[in-house]
Amino acid sequence: MNPPKIHTLGELKQQGYRPQSIQDELSNNLRDRLRKGLPTFEGLIGYENTVIPDVERALLSGHNINLLGLRGQAKTRLARQLTALLDEWIPVVEGSEINDDPLDPISRQAREIIEKNGDATTIGWLHRDDRFFEKLATPDVTVADLIGDVDPIKAANLKLSYADEQVIHFGMIPRAHRCIFVLNELPDLQARIQVALFSILQEKEIQIRGFKLRLPIAPQIIFTANPEDYTNRGSIVTPLKDRIGSQILTHYPHSRDIAKAITAQEVTMNNTVQNNIHIPELARDILEQIGFEARKSEYVDPKSGVSARMSITAFENLISAAERRMLVNDESSTTLRMSDFLGVIPAINGKVELVYEGEQEGAEQISYHLIGQACKTLFDDYFPTIKKLQKEDEKSPYDALLGWFFSNNDLFLEDNLPADVYRDTLDTVTHLGAVVKEHQPDLDDKERYFFMEFLLWGLEANKKLNKYRTLEGFQFQDGLGNLINDL
Repeated sequence: MNPPKIHTLGELKQQGYRPQSIQDELSNNLRDRLRKGLPTFEGLIGYENTVIPDVERALLSGHNINLLGLRGQAKTRLARQLTALLDEWIPVVEGSEINDDPLDPISRQAREIIEKNGDATTIGWLHRDDRFFEKLATPDVTVADLIGDVDPIKAANLKLSYADEQVIHFGMIPRAHRCIFVLNELPDLQARIQVALFSILQEKEIQIRGFKLRLPIAPQIIFTANPEDYTNRGSIVTPLKDRIGSQILTHYPHSRDIAKAITAQEVTMNNTVQNNIHIPELARDILEQIGFEARKSEYVDPKSGVSARMSITAFENLISAAERRMLVNDESSTTLRMSDFLGVIPAINGKVELVYEGEQEGAEQISYHLIGQACKTLFDDYFPTIKKLQKEDEKSPYDALLGWFFSNNDLFLEDNLPADVYRDTLDTVTHLGAVVKEHQPDLDDKERYFFMEFLLWGLEANKKLNKYRTLEGFQFQDGLGNLINDL
């Protein structure tokens, strides 16, 4: 949409324009959306009843906000979507460095332009997409970056004192006047720089090299922070926290269904490839359960968290593992297999921070362990629970299947077996298909063989079978049976 056809201050006055702060602008537009039943934010799955209502309350209160949460909890995405609550266009004084409102200018430059030209002052229009500023708080950020500094060249050319407003080179926050300014990872900002933000948030003043300037800058400031940073890298100084109106806690998905919806929304894969690869719903559940297992694992640092990006990249790797196997075998379509989950290990390795015990085990071993734990957790949803203690004469639904392995039989599944060979290999295991059919009778062929392999992984996770990894694939066997036969 094109900007309004108003080019001068006089025309703007005739239209009845009234200046308003960005806080009023956000709250008024939010009220309008809430009355009409329109969503405030799009794509923030799982936050509908927790984070989003808190943000809406903070905006209605006109607060600056601190989004506090572990990595991968959509804090930055939420902040970026605030632009949708802004008016599409706002007027600014043409030539103003800090987006001065024509009817409420705050800079000396804009006031002089209006005083000189009066109602003929040229008006520009700023689109809401251009009203978003973002800065990552790193230790090397300076006061000059955020607030501004004296420009000695400008002072010399204009023959002005350093105390004159006209010789200031404004930083990001003054340039974000009437805009949304997001400062990510606030605790990483040096304490002395945080102190410089006090007067902007409370007194609407800035101080540059000892020169105090009354400049009622009015951005909507959104901070993001990770609780880990409070103890490991830095902290938010207490007076600054006291000046932030609302601190809102973000969180990870509360259920697998929510996590699956987020992954499905965020994953970027070739649609043609996905259409040629059948993905059992159980495979999606296992993938998301890996993240839940990681967040409660004794090997993973809980203060660091496990980003939702792990599931997204892991899903992309999972599909790519199946696609690679399909290409190697010159097949036009395929179905995911449990062995394809080895392809997600590189995605897990880079997304979890291990404690000392985890580092001793090794990142790859921990990733492999998390996959096994996910299978163990989901096993009881599809097959009878394996009891830890079982009476001597008590029968188990897995006795016949385990008996086949006990009789010195084993199964070796190569990673890249063609589909027909893969199915034939699984069919050689006596009673494996029968157990799956008894407890999951409604599966089609694509799903049945995935469940057959999942059953073996679940038995191994419950310590009923041994599973060994070789360079080519997986070997399943009963270690006790082989030992007795060897004896």
